[in-house]
Amino acid sequence: MAERAGVHSGDLSDDLTATEAGMWQAFRNGSVYDLRSGDAAVDDPHGGHPWGPERTVRARVVCWLLLDGPPALAGRVSSLKLHGLRITGALDLAGGAVLPYMELNGCRFDQEVLLPEAHFTTVRLVDCAVPRLEAARVRTEGDLHLPRCRFTGGIRLTDAHIGTDLLLNQAVVHRDRAGRSIAADGMTVGQDLQAELLESYGEFSLRSAKIGVSLSLRGARLANPRERFALNAPQLTVERTLYLTPAGVGGPLSGVTPAHGTRIQPFECRGGLRLDDGRFGDAVDLERARFTLTDEQVLSLRRVQTPELRFLGERPPRGQVLLSGARVVTLVDRASSWPAPGSLHMGGFAYENLVPRGPFPLTERLNWAAAATAEYNPEPYERLAAVLREAGEDVDAREVLLAKQRRRRETLPLAAKLVGYLQDWTVAYGYRPGRAAVWMAVLWAAGSLAFARAGPPPADPGSHPEWNPALFALDLLLPVVDLGQAGEWQLRGGWQWLAAALILLGWTLATTVAAGATRLLRRS
Repeated sequence: MAERAGVHSGDLSDDLTATEAGMWQAFRNGSVYDLRSGDAAVDDPHGGHPWGPERTVRARVVCWLLLDGPPALAGRVSSLKLHGLRITGALDLAGGAVLPYMELNGCRFDQEVLLPEAHFTTVRLVDCAVPRLEAARVRTEGDLHLPRCRFTGGIRLTDAHIGTDLLLNQAVVHRDRAGRSIAADGMTVGQDLQAELLESYGEFSLRSAKIGVSLSLRGARLANPRERFALNAPQLTVERTLYLTPAGVGGPLSGVTPAHGTRIQPFECRGGLRLDDGRFGDAVDLERARFTLTDEQVLSLRRVQTPELRFLGERPPRGQVLLSGARVVTLVDRASSWPAPGSLHMGGFAYENLVPRGPFPLTERLNWAAAATAEYNPEPYERLAAVLREAGEDVDAREVLLAKQRRRRETLPLAAKLVGYLQDWTVAYGYRPGRAAVWMAVLWAAGSLAFARAGPPPADPGSHPEWNPALFALDLLLPVVDLGQAGEWQLRGGWQWLAAALILLGWTLATTVAAGATRLLRRS
């Protein structure tokens, strides 16, 4: 009781060391308690230089100050600001309500930091060495900052609620016993989650997480090559943009354009990445992203919804890219970013606009559509043709639909395949109506020359027009139109077969020409 009364009166407790007594007074004064020596090698919290009792405080005393510390000095606000201290024992604030501001910079923890279900205003651990951060269901009114910290046993932020920003810039996080580096399933961040130049060795899990503004993994390196995913974030919601893009090393972070000459580090992912069923308010940006996958690993964006997908990363040499069921308004892509056939799956992938970066010839775009599904599926071709037609590229749209018919032909039995080759060679399945008109003219000329030798008797000897082989052939070829020739003459033998052939070919070719004209009129 005497000890507790001393705490509330501001008196020093009898069992504090000299170092802890200094921390006690700095807490009441709201000032920084800095025990750094000035030697960078000695002060490095991640180095091997030992820190003795003169720089050591007990975790129990730190908890005491934060949960039930002495009153501030007159005119001051109590806060815990430690620089260059070693903290022994487990810092256990589980379930506590911490009101003082807390900032630890360049500190070294001997054991894990336990914050589950604790409630803070703002927490800042900067450039600290921490065996593990256990903070499931933690709540902060303000920020949770963990930049440049190193966690040898992982971070747990499952169902955490961060009021404003979560910062993990330049942090280094190793896997826990379950193989996860950062477990943040169900986490909510009020504003930005910045993890630029992060190094993650294990699975970074963000299942069903919600980010109020943007999620930045610029320049991050995620490595989990022996397991399925390096980033596992199905049902992730980001109100604005997900950045998997480069960052400048040594320069300012948070998306600022690096100064000229700054070394650029791209986003790298060694292991699978899953964003299935994600919702992104502005964009998913993969500019210059690198993915190193095994044959069993995937870059999966199935059923993702976003106004813009910037698929501008480097081509994955192995693994699969899955976009099945994704819905995008604008697809910004580069020909060199897409994987080889057999590694791309885009069944049900819907997009409304195509904005290629750099040359993307139609032949390569057709290969891209053909690679969309393992077996023939008309949907990728029809989607591409519709987008091209909306953009005014009607000729290219017809080429896409012609390619669709040719791909379909390969799935047909032999007889139907032969008919398909004939349709392709003669009228290009109707997608090149000019060719049909040429064939019509050739058949008319051939028919006229042939019937010039026929000289058939009239059907009605008393009344008949003058024999005209050119008009007779044209009357056979043109359906519906009656030129008053076909029914006036009697054909026998082979001439009947020739007339029947011209009638059938005329119907086929005229229908093709009419269909082509209809497409042009509809487009105009």
